[in-house]
Amino acid sequence: MKQTIIALASFAIGSATFAGNTYQATGPVVEVTDTKIVVQKDKEKWEIARTAQTKTNGTPKVGDKVTVYYTMTASSIEVKPGKAEATEKEAPAKK
Repeated sequence: MKQTIIALASFAIGSATFAGNTYQATGPVVEVTDTKIVVQKDKEKWEIARTAQTKTNGTPKVGDKVTVYYTMTASSIEVKPGKAEATEKEAPAKK
């Protein structure tokens, strides 16, 4: 089963302080491009986004063992009314 995590990869400890919780994924590199790195973690493959701000201490290659530090940051949030709120709008007010 392939689990995909799209997250902003972050290696800077300073930025992690402002970003909230940091997480890590350690394992061999399965695939690497300029925009993502795929790490095999146990039986799952973790796909993590890379940006121009992603810092590395070398050039990761397929087969290298890496530890990716990342944060989960929302890019957008869509709000939908809850059931109670929707019911109130549908039922006309009694007088």
